[in-house]
Amino acid sequence: MGRTVTVATCALNQWALDFDGNWARILKSIEIAKYKGARYRLGPELEICGYGCSDHYYESDTLLHSFEVLAKLLESPATQDIICDVGMPVMCRNIRYNCRVIFLNKKILLIRPKMILANTGNYRELRWFTPWSKARFVEEYFLPRMIQEVTGQETVPFGDAVLATKDTCLGSEICEELWAPNSPHIEMGLDGVEIFTNSSGSHHVLRKAHTRVNVVNSATAKSGGIYVLANQKGCDGDRLYYDGCAMISMNGDTIAQGSQFSLNDVEVLVATLDLEDVRSYRAEISCRNLEASKVNSYPRIKVNFALSCSDDICVPTCEPIQWRYHSPEEEICLGPACWLWDYLRRSNQAGFFLPLSGGIDSSATACIVYSMCRQVCLAVKNGNQGVLADVRRIVNDETYTPENSQEFCGHIFTTCYMASENSSQDTYNRAKLLAEQIGSYHINLNIDVAVKAIVGIFSMVMCRSPQFRVYGGSSRENLALQNVQARIRMVLAYLFAQLSHWARGMPGGLLVLGSANVDESLHGYLTKYDCSSADINPVGGISKTDLRSFIQYCMENFQLTALRSIISAPPTAELEPLADGQVSQTDEEDMGMTYTELSVYGKLRKMAKAGPYSMFCKLINMWKEICTPREVASKVKHFFRMYSINRHKMTTLTPAYHAENYSPEDNRFDLRPFLYNSTWSWQFRSIDKQVSNLESKEGKSVLEDVD
Repeated sequence: MGRTVTVATCALNQWALDFDGNWARILKSIEIAKYKGARYRLGPELEICGYGCSDHYYESDTLLHSFEVLAKLLESPATQDIICDVGMPVMCRNIRYNCRVIFLNKKILLIRPKMILANTGNYRELRWFTPWSKARFVEEYFLPRMIQEVTGQETVPFGDAVLATKDTCLGSEICEELWAPNSPHIEMGLDGVEIFTNSSGSHHVLRKAHTRVNVVNSATAKSGGIYVLANQKGCDGDRLYYDGCAMISMNGDTIAQGSQFSLNDVEVLVATLDLEDVRSYRAEISCRNLEASKVNSYPRIKVNFALSCSDDICVPTCEPIQWRYHSPEEEICLGPACWLWDYLRRSNQAGFFLPLSGGIDSSATACIVYSMCRQVCLAVKNGNQGVLADVRRIVNDETYTPENSQEFCGHIFTTCYMASENSSQDTYNRAKLLAEQIGSYHINLNIDVAVKAIVGIFSMVMCRSPQFRVYGGSSRENLALQNVQARIRMVLAYLFAQLSHWARGMPGGLLVLGSANVDESLHGYLTKYDCSSADINPVGGISKTDLRSFIQYCMENFQLTALRSIISAPPTAELEPLADGQVSQTDEEDMGMTYTELSVYGKLRKMAKAGPYSMFCKLINMWKEICTPREVASKVKHFFRMYSINRHKMTTLTPAYHAENYSPEDNRFDLRPFLYNSTWSWQFRSIDKQVSNLESKEGKSVLEDVD
């Protein structure tokens, strides 16, 4: 009797609407799974078309081309003698569903539609799909003619069912269904399903991996079973980075772990497991067995195929492992770097251009590009021919092989220090030294001529010359003169990105990188259309606190000694005149709050769903040791004034790597008005009333103590 089963899952770097590339990666994963002895292969959610198609799901072309890819997979010899589980959109009775299509030997066994759709945060599945609401119900689905010609089937089962092979029973979940309070695997497990599968489109967020792993392991800890999870990875065309972490779990233990960050387009994870371990685990859980005796049965699709061999007594099985988690600093080092690599190779550009100011944010961005170069060189060294082919195409040299990270960095990365009369020698030196250490092609230029020309035009037309505050100018003049410098830098960044390679006799243009962090965006501490306006921003979803820790990590692990002076310097925009050659302007003084406070405000506003009054109520307890209620009220009011005044800037925010759950990104994650009543009159009155009550109680308490 067969008892050991070999199953495969994978993480694929799919790309929205790249049907040729997606087909090739799916096929390669099946070939690898078969080569490693697997009898079942699971792929990521919507892998045929790519998860991030968004409103392209409305188009009939997306459905058509998905079925065309499915037909090619069905016809391929590689898909024979292995159960293949692929994801694609399917229309049934004029309703679009997010589906798994499970097939074996040119026959579709089951089309299983998703029953619980992801519709929070970055996910909008209810916009494009309808959940299947008929639990434990299957109907006949009429196949398109192109599929009928391949399979010889007119109809196939469509709905909520499980597969019964000769030796075990498999049930499907799709991404969000695992996270739901009433996950299908609970009832399926009680009905005798031994192998649960989950195809995901789950993106990276800092410090999220342990949550996903715990949810998967807990799915089989209570009542036993094998859980197989596949996930997409890479940048498939937008702000998200899907972070792989394919895994196989059994009876609450991790059996196999896939990588979270990798330049490999196809990663296949295979494990051999003993079904008797599941059965014996379940045997002693009496409460589980009592519930199982009452459960309503699932429709079973009989499959004349086994995942095990009849003579498998000597087949070794996999043992539990300890999951290895990345630190947040490692996540910042690896995730955005992989995202940048995907963006670079898929955009057909020749590299990146970064305005490097010598501050923490732009230096962190430079370090992420350097980390990308390190990963590329490591992949080439390890024999990744796909990465090498991309490298040669990017540098336009079919014989090129990168020697080391610094050398490759010099080919694809241009940094530029844009000095003004308000820039210090310290930041000039920091930028220059960091560029030397990472190997970027570095440019120094001065923007004063352009700034004076722009301001001169205004003065000539309006017959008035604005002055900085230190020279007697108003706040409006002071801000306008800062904004001119910032916006000139944006114009120059794009000019040099387009033409610097041309001037050097090299082909191609460069992608401009932005470097505004998530906290600055939340406050609005940036100039609209300054050099924070770029093509993409790898640090736009990361807090200042985490970026400082990341800089420390790079200093220690990459031996970038230039970062020592960068991390110790106070953050500054350097847009106001120097005082005796020294910086007189600091970010935190300008903002009227610290970056640490900003992170707290951001998490309360977004993650705790707190308006001004609720935030005040939470902070008077959180900060009771350091602030009076009146001081807390003042801080909360100041934050919400600045947030509401500057919210319009989020509408033009550079597309940034999504890494924090309190991101203010306006595209689809944090949907808010951008024209507020910035007086918040009703809300602030509620706060003032509560402050008066608290102070009154405190006054009475003091009098009672005196008595």
